[in-house]
Amino acid sequence: QVQLVESGGGLVQPGGSLRLSCAASGSIKSVKSMGWYRQAPGKQRELVANIITASEPNYSDFAKGRFTISRDNAKKTVYLQMNNLKTEDTAVYFCNANVLDSTWYWNDYWGQGTQVTVSS
Repeated sequence: QVQLVESGGGLVQPGGSLRLSCAASGSIKSVKSMGWYRQAPGKQRELVANIITASEPNYSDFAKGRFTISRDNAKKTVYLQMNNLKTEDTAVYFCNANVLDSTWYWNDYWGQGTQVTVSS
């Protein structure tokens, strides 16, 4: 199977920065997209940013200008650099990847989530 392991969450003050990482491992034949979603308490999960192979990154409006997504294809790892964090960025951040796995189908996988709390 495929595993996505996230790291880098934590507590930060408003205006601060955090860098999230997510590494994919397991029965992976190819990775199409990798990205980040978030879910705040009482709200639906929403896209933060993603990168599809050979395409420009895609950002939600709230992430533009503050967050930067990058991807290391050799390491099957995606990063999210978050700057100028705001209290409203507080949420659980989930890594997502669309993977061609051992079934020879493209399937979506999710990480376990990492908590980001922005508070003074």
